Amino acid sequence: MYPFIPTLAGCALAVAAMAASAQTATPPGADKTPKTRALEAGAKLLQNSGPIPGFDIYLVGFHPMRDMPENQIEAHHYCHQQNEDFAQCVLFDGNRRDANLHGVEYIISEKLFATLPEGERKYWHPHNGEILSGQLIAPGLPAAAEKSLMRTKMNSYGKTWHIWNTGHHGEHNDPLPFGEPMLAWSFNRDGEARAALVEQRDRRMDVSTERIRSQRDDLRALARPQAGVDAMQGQFARPTREIPAVVDSDRAPAPAPAR
Repeated sequence: MYPFIPTLAGCALAVAAMAASAQTATPPGADKTPKTRALEAGAKLLQNSGPIPGFDIYLVGFHPMRDMPENQIEAHHYCHQQNEDFAQCVLFDGNRRDANLHGVEYIISEKLFATLPEGERKYWHPHNGEILSGQLIAPGLPAAAEKSLMRTKMNSYGKTWHIWNTGHHGEHNDPLPFGEPMLAWSFNRDGEARAALVEQRDRRMDVSTERIRSQRDDLRALARPQAGVDAMQGQFARPTREIPAVVDSDRAPAPAPAR
């Protein structure tokens, strides 16, 4: 068997060389600021590592499916901030080691969203409603750190695909990841999310969406009109009402002409 050793070694070297020369895509965006790096470091220390280690930020929120408004799920996001303008998240139906992976989400800044082709923008949902409603939370972080994190996500956008209807918390489930991926959206009006969905999360995780919402009132001043706020308006089975400062860019007043 000894004559094969050089051949195996040569193969290993060739594989290593190919790996070293492989080009990987690097998302555009500014370098992380010291504040972002500090938030990441704090998250690593204070938040549960969850189903996968190495993703620094843990968020919990809710998504309706874009074409099925009443198909609403709780999503546990485990995110890695690639740079100041781009993050990628793996989505699970819980925060235990045996949680099911049921989706992915990419998060981009307002600046990157502005660079997207018009035809691409329809896949990206706005985040201000999730943040200002108090529905999006970062469990395990002190209130001040969580609010600082949410401040960095104001005016951002997400592209989310759910690939498995896992039926967590008593909902209908598929035994395997059946069918096509489902494009998810964000809740942008009070009443769009089923009340029981939010209440169950709050009880289980010992948080108060209403209290968190009130603590974020001052973030409204940062909110700018976003595309997609009205994309699902009128499609839910309940009356809805606007969230203050959450405005669709198509309804926003035109800027005053320069003098």
